[in-house]
Amino acid sequence: MSKDIFPDYRGNMEYFCLGCGKRFPTDELHYTCPDCGGVFLLEDLNFDELKKTSGLEWRRIFDKRAASKNTALRGIFRFYELMAPVLNEDDIVYLGEGNTPVVASSDSLNERTGLRTAYKNDGQNPSASFKDRGMACAFSYLKSLTRAKGWDEILTVCASTGDTSAAAALYASYVGGPIKSVVILPQGKVTPAQLSQPLGSGATVLEVPGVFDDCMKVVEHLADNYRVALLNSKNAWRILGQESYAFEIAQWYDWDLDGKCVFVPIGNAGNVTAIMAGFLKLHALGVIEKLPRIFGVQSHHADPVYRYYSVEDPAEREFAPVKVTPSVAQAAMIGNPVSFPRVRHFAEKFEAIGGRDAFQVVQVTEQQIMDSMILANRNGHIACTQGGECLAGAARAKELGLVSDKETCVLDSTAHHLKFVDFQQMYFDNSFPADYEVTPDTSLANRPELVLSAEEKDRLPAEEFAKTTAEMVVSKLGLSKK
Repeated sequence: MSKDIFPDYRGNMEYFCLGCGKRFPTDELHYTCPDCGGVFLLEDLNFDELKKTSGLEWRRIFDKRAASKNTALRGIFRFYELMAPVLNEDDIVYLGEGNTPVVASSDSLNERTGLRTAYKNDGQNPSASFKDRGMACAFSYLKSLTRAKGWDEILTVCASTGDTSAAAALYASYVGGPIKSVVILPQGKVTPAQLSQPLGSGATVLEVPGVFDDCMKVVEHLADNYRVALLNSKNAWRILGQESYAFEIAQWYDWDLDGKCVFVPIGNAGNVTAIMAGFLKLHALGVIEKLPRIFGVQSHHADPVYRYYSVEDPAEREFAPVKVTPSVAQAAMIGNPVSFPRVRHFAEKFEAIGGRDAFQVVQVTEQQIMDSMILANRNGHIACTQGGECLAGAARAKELGLVSDKETCVLDSTAHHLKFVDFQQMYFDNSFPADYEVTPDTSLANRPELVLSAEEKDRLPAEEFAKTTAEMVVSKLGLSKK
């Protein structure tokens, strides 16, 4: 099989409701079950056909495609048979998403934490976040559906704290034609860098008082009553695209996941769901022989999934939404995650194969999140606040005796740290509002130092300025002459 030839295989995909078990065809836009309101998974009814190919052969196929020049196979769809194998080659949207690197932490960071860590830098996707994986799949499906239906206009909508809106607006602007983008943001809860992205891509941006959960209620009402394409985690096609994160981790480690622990911020629970689903597919096909352990991480300011799993007896667990308070990990500031039923579904499957410690949830503080983000980036990473949350989660897991320094903790940096420079600056300036509960660690909080005042510069002759300033730098740094 040539690395550039698009696959012949076609699946038979259906929506499957986790609430009532009913199934629906994929020739319509569905987000929740019309009968019970439950969330959907997408299932390929022909999946067992893929088992006729050995796990070893699948490894060879996927490795060969990694060198493809065919844009339809360059990104997440190099794993086409595991993704959305009902799409035609011409419908696949590729903007350079996927193939993000796994960067092993430096010796200095590992010595500081007592862990062996590595970051998967999903901030190196086109819109600078992991959401591009899901959008590539969702927009490919939407492009296919729009063509099949002959629609002359379709509005895409999403609620967002920043990353979803940036990705949705970017992909909508690229596909164009009948597709138009609207994003709904919580007023005052999005950084200027995040707000500028959907505006720059031409989306209509609407602000709503409150938090993400309030925006989500508006979007859900629109999706229930109007012909719009919802692009939040309720969109099963978007979750499907995010499974590629798991495929890429497995491929990066040459399909050997023994001793690997994958840390994922939970947020709306779509990503941790997708990652578990992806690893389970690989395991079912024999592409990997062992599942990694999955750790979901939540801030104490938004921790409903942690509270659910903190009850040891599964029979006594009861999920309850929580009221969130401000969090630096903005994408995780969700008190009632839409994808929680998916988490429970896949966690049970993970535990059935890998044992009770195959899926766990740890809780961290806002202080630990910010300290960890700054620590990671002072040691050569480009972690966002959610990436800080993952490093904090790994440290907490080590403290609880859940991981050892013999294992590799793969940390999910969901976005580029430049999206969160406002929080970083608040850390350096010690200007966090009290409700964030963050005080900078003085050993980490760099501040710019003034070498020479403007008044002193103005008093110096031009030819003396460079020499005088250089001598002051020498004094501050303790430099020695050559």
